[in-house]
Amino acid sequence: MIPMVNLQAQYAEIQDEIVGGFTETLNNCAFILGPNVQAFEKEAAAYLGVKHAIGCASGTDALHLALLAEGIGAGDEVITSAFTFIATAEAIKYVGAKPVFVDIDPGTFNITPENIEKAITAKTKAVMPVHLFGQPADLPAIKAICEKHDLKLIEDCAQSFGATVYNKQTGSFGNAAGFSFFPSKNLGCFGDGGLVTTDSDATAAKIKQYRNHGSDVRYYHDVIGYNSRLDELQAVVLRAKLKRIDQYNAARRHAAHLYSDLMADLPLTTPYEDGIGVHVYHQYTLLSDRRDEVMKALQEQKIGCAVYYPVPLHQQNVFKEECAGLSLPVTESVAARCFSLPICSNLSDDTVKQIVEVIRGVFPA
Repeated sequence: MIPMVNLQAQYAEIQDEIVGGFTETLNNCAFILGPNVQAFEKEAAAYLGVKHAIGCASGTDALHLALLAEGIGAGDEVITSAFTFIATAEAIKYVGAKPVFVDIDPGTFNITPENIEKAITAKTKAVMPVHLFGQPADLPAIKAICEKHDLKLIEDCAQSFGATVYNKQTGSFGNAAGFSFFPSKNLGCFGDGGLVTTDSDATAAKIKQYRNHGSDVRYYHDVIGYNSRLDELQAVVLRAKLKRIDQYNAARRHAAHLYSDLMADLPLTTPYEDGIGVHVYHQYTLLSDRRDEVMKALQEQKIGCAVYYPVPLHQQNVFKEECAGLSLPVTESVAARCFSLPICSNLSDDTVKQIVEVIRGVFPA
């Protein structure tokens, strides 16, 4: 079996460091906002080039808290993508705002500056681009639009830890950004975890309040908050992996480029790199009109494959009523043809070649 992500192999490489960190934490019994969380926040902020990095319980919470801290609420509109995991839109709904879905670029799968401009209304208060599959959105152009229209820019970086645009990290362009540390992410923990980044002292202070029951001082509560703190044991894992994130991302890029080179002559659309941002390949996602045949061949050989995402958000039951009549042709076409292959930091060249040979069998010469 070739899994989508080989977490066991990755763990084996850093097991001693993680077990040592766990043992120290268990002996110290500092489990809530302890020294590893504090150290990880500082290390992540330094890596990402931001003033503040605040740990929280999940990537969904990170987006939710970022929106709250930036004052997005009832009656506001937030422009975002329908081709993403539902957490992007859930976070917008949590604060009482309305997600306004716009179409994507057929190459990057990210929302475009042109489509953002067309969707702006008097109710628009923020733009939330998703750096999908690790490909950064066109942040310089999107930031310029936000500045022009006095809109908040909140980045969904759930899939883009370590991705850069002109050598500047995703998560450092907007008013705030949310990261996910779900186990399969480029930087993943051993459960759920998230991070909010910002250069604003005021935003950081609000997020720290919101994540900790609305409290700055124990038992004194200034706002209604949430229980959304990054776990100390997860911070141990994240600190070990953060040291290696550039190595992990380089290995993903190597595997992705090998895939693309080996399939260049096949009737498939391999991932696109726009030359603006550095793709870190959280997923290696192709397009094919014969998706089902390819995936069947892979599954018969016990090779992992998956569709992210088969139903765009504007067509999900939960949004069908408010999105009635909305047509996003590029999004719908991509969702009908996309599928992803195994990609991780320990995927060998031989395994990539083995996977490609199975795909070649679907397209005889």
